[in-house]
Amino acid sequence: MEKIAQKILDNAISYVEYQQLIQELYQKGSTTSGEQSEAMLHYTSLNMTRMSRLDKKDRLTETTRIALQSISKPLIWLALTEGWCGDAAQVLPVINKMAEFSDNITLKIILRDQHLDIMDAFLTNGARSIPKIIVLEQATSKVFGAWGPRPSDAEKIVVATKEKLSHTTDESARKALWDWAKIELQKWYAQDKTQHIQEEMIAALQQMLA
Repeated sequence: MEKIAQKILDNAISYVEYQQLIQELYQKGSTTSGEQSEAMLHYTSLNMTRMSRLDKKDRLTETTRIALQSISKPLIWLALTEGWCGDAAQVLPVINKMAEFSDNITLKIILRDQHLDIMDAFLTNGARSIPKIIVLEQATSKVFGAWGPRPSDAEKIVVATKEKLSHTTDESARKALWDWAKIELQKWYAQDKTQHIQEEMIAALQQMLA
């Protein structure tokens, strides 16, 4: 995808508006997916807590700050996400901190399931994995590239789990594998303290703009 339609960008929401949307839907017993299942509501509740916790911390490294200060071209970071996504709850607060630090970055957010045409242009190994951060030139809406859904070491957990799932037919065993993977991912994020999100986003950004 070479450009994002201006109408999409005009209707995209800010990070604060995204959080408000999640909270409002949750209070009504719903989620950004429209589902009202206990599982989806549970994930959404966990994610609101995770985002709130990360919002209170500023872990941007000096390397990240220097790299962000070097950006001279006004950019839009368009995030594809959903409120129930565990990775998004870990990644978006950091991406927001990075965008806030730079005068030349504006973070905008759209929901994946409402924009599958855009999502399908930025698949990860054929999957609609989120969050996906699409980097655009603000003046032209030209797409430079995208990063996501998670740092490479976290991705290894998901890939290893999918490999095991490919050899598992028992539904209870499959559920147990996914439950294990979700726990391991959250452990990884907690131990990493946002370092690899910053490093890989900056590395991807520098490559896009080179």
